[in-house]
Amino acid sequence: MSAGDRAAQRRRAAERLRADLDDQRAALGEPAWSGPGDADALGRASALAVIRALGAGLPPHPGALRAAARYLVGLLAAQAPGHAVEVRVPPYAAAQCIEGPRHSRGTPPNVVETDPVTWIRLAAGLTSWADALATGAVRASGVRADLGPYLPVLEMRGAAGPEH
Repeated sequence: MSAGDRAAQRRRAAERLRADLDDQRAALGEPAWSGPGDADALGRASALAVIRALGAGLPPHPGALRAAARYLVGLLAAQAPGHAVEVRVPPYAAAQCIEGPRHSRGTPPNVVETDPVTWIRLAAGLTSWADALATGAVRASGVRADLGPYLPVLEMRGAAGPEH
């Protein structure tokens, strides 16, 4: 694949992400996103829009939910780098994080798996790690599979910034 093809592919992905974000914002009665068009800004805006939708009792738009889950899993991996724990949010995201022994083959010994909505709630601090474990919304196996100390990953105070 040429550099031009990769650039066109990234541009189409950003356009889809913006369209999904705008659909979520429309469902919330908000104007279309006019903020930055980079993947990080669109991912963060999607996460915030999904959080607002959940707070309003609305179902998240599937594309915005996908973008939010991926963004927040990536944020966890950036904030807690390593390869000791695999965090899975099927069907949207997976990442290795947290320092410790690295695994290289087969199923890792430390795995955390949850659905996208539970992950958004955990990452935003709307649900506690202990509550998610107690209700079975999170499956965690392995001695290092405790994300409690690393959550929430998204700072909510003033998170929306200026409205776009």
